[in-house]
Amino acid sequence: MPGERPQLYEILDDRFRTGRCHAGDSKLEILFEGCRWAEGPVYVPAGRYLVWSDIPNDRLLRWDETTGAVGVFRSTAGHPNGNTLDTEGRLITCEQGNRRVTRTEHDGSVTVIADRFQGKRFNSPNDAVVKSDGSIWFSDPDFGISTDYEGHRAESEIGACNVYRVDPATGEVRLVADGFSGPNGLVFSLDERQLYVSDSRANHIRVFDVHDDGTLGDGSVFTECKIGNFDNIRFDDQGRLWAAALDGGVHCYDPDGTLLGRLLVPDTVANIRFGGPKRNRMFIAADTTLYSVVLSVTGTPPLPIARP
Repeated sequence: MPGERPQLYEILDDRFRTGRCHAGDSKLEILFEGCRWAEGPVYVPAGRYLVWSDIPNDRLLRWDETTGAVGVFRSTAGHPNGNTLDTEGRLITCEQGNRRVTRTEHDGSVTVIADRFQGKRFNSPNDAVVKSDGSIWFSDPDFGISTDYEGHRAESEIGACNVYRVDPATGEVRLVADGFSGPNGLVFSLDERQLYVSDSRANHIRVFDVHDDGTLGDGSVFTECKIGNFDNIRFDDQGRLWAAALDGGVHCYDPDGTLLGRLLVPDTVANIRFGGPKRNRMFIAADTTLYSVVLSVTGTPPLPIARP
């Protein structure tokens, strides 16, 4: 019918309904339009703002929750992709173009966290997650060196696409998982005993047991994507896994791997992040647009801030 709103929620399993996953806003809110390829949103609670990447335009953008204003956070920015916060609330950025992971200090200066493994440059770090012990874990596919669109075309020095861990005390970079075609999003379970990694080219999510010494078990497939292609992933506080699935919208998975439902987004979804004062606002970086939707579910709690 004319004027009818497009459906936002698709219920595929009754647990999506009983879990009240469909009871939030009835439509998406557009926060910004005009990116070339939006990625990597991260919400900064202390300032009530969101930083996200516009990779081909080589910039980080900033949206202010209190005013709705959008401005440039940094340009040039190394063709940034994934962003997260560390245990001191500092911005961690995967710079595809510069082939490194960096930290933005509280004074605005930029520190290089990692740019090489065993003397060889990374391919193009894509997404990062910080564990409560301060270690930084990141994926390193070759997306940023395949063409000049999201980085700089080059040959891989490492010759593989892996996941790495940076030791919080020594800065040592350790390879923790390999055998990927295109590792992308990664996230820890609520108790940090498992690490989930999406592989965009294999189009599945693998799960690994996390050992006390910072190593991982062999891993197994958690779920395969039947609609769209996996990009990044996030947990809510009930242990459901939410996945950006490119043309498949945003997927919601039960802890047993069952697809429960979807958010039907009109653009190609690259990255999602829970934020807002109650952590129930999902920010969606999709194609040229930054969307948000206030949901009836809540994202995982933020990392505890380290104390001196």
